[in-house]
Amino acid sequence: MKPAAFDYIRARELPEALEALARHGADARVIAGGQSLLPMLNMRLARPAVLIDIMGIAGLDRVERDGDLIVVPAVVRQAALMKRPGLSGEQPLLAAALPWLGHYQTRARGTVCGSAAHADPSAEIPLCLVALDGEVRLRSRRRWRSVRAADFFGGMMVTDKADDELIEAVAFPAAMTGTGYAFREVARRHGDFAIVGCAAVVTRDAIHLAVAGVADKPQRRSFPPLKGSALTDALNGFAWDLEARDDFHATARLRRDLVRSLGLSTIGEAQRCLA
Repeated sequence: MKPAAFDYIRARELPEALEALARHGADARVIAGGQSLLPMLNMRLARPAVLIDIMGIAGLDRVERDGDLIVVPAVVRQAALMKRPGLSGEQPLLAAALPWLGHYQTRARGTVCGSAAHADPSAEIPLCLVALDGEVRLRSRRRWRSVRAADFFGGMMVTDKADDELIEAVAFPAAMTGTGYAFREVARRHGDFAIVGCAAVVTRDAIHLAVAGVADKPQRRSFPPLKGSALTDALNGFAWDLEARDDFHATARLRRDLVRSLGLSTIGEAQRCLA
């Protein structure tokens, strides 16, 4: 199939893109990498009247540090973040997760913020944002605001972004001393969306585990420093609370089993990194 007809605006500056969003609102869609949006256009699952291309806007293509945050602006490609020098020390969870994100060809075009905007419940970028308690920075012609990742994702492909807002950047907390990080995923093929993905952030006082691919958005649960059967029981409770469903890719039972086993091994890896 081919997309329905639309008008095309190639924004050269951020104010131009924001003005177009303010003018067209729900009739407009923003495109940068297009790896999620273009298939939806071709299948006519999305039928915007106006497509606003932001890839040519200067200043939105460089990863920056803002204190303890790694700020990734709107047109930074996934491959560029993956190749960032020193990323494995700067934020080990991101470094571990990015190779699982799609394939070489899609990472070369797809943007980090585009993955957040698409809000697929199995995707790695939303999972990392929730696991690390990151933030999404939104800008419109009328305001700027920052939203915690846990509050930004509302469900399957549903976010807190208003029709006239652009995701200007996402921000991931950098690694902290005395904290262990780990990421593990099970998919049909490496690079496919996860059947279950787990991201663990562990300190000596707490265990934080985020899970993707089970509920309609990434979910994060915090535990005290449990061990043995106490941790197993806590993960079992988490697995049932996620209310997994059967679908084409996996049964609900398999997903619950993966939350228990993959969650335990991911936490164990993070604890070893902590040690």
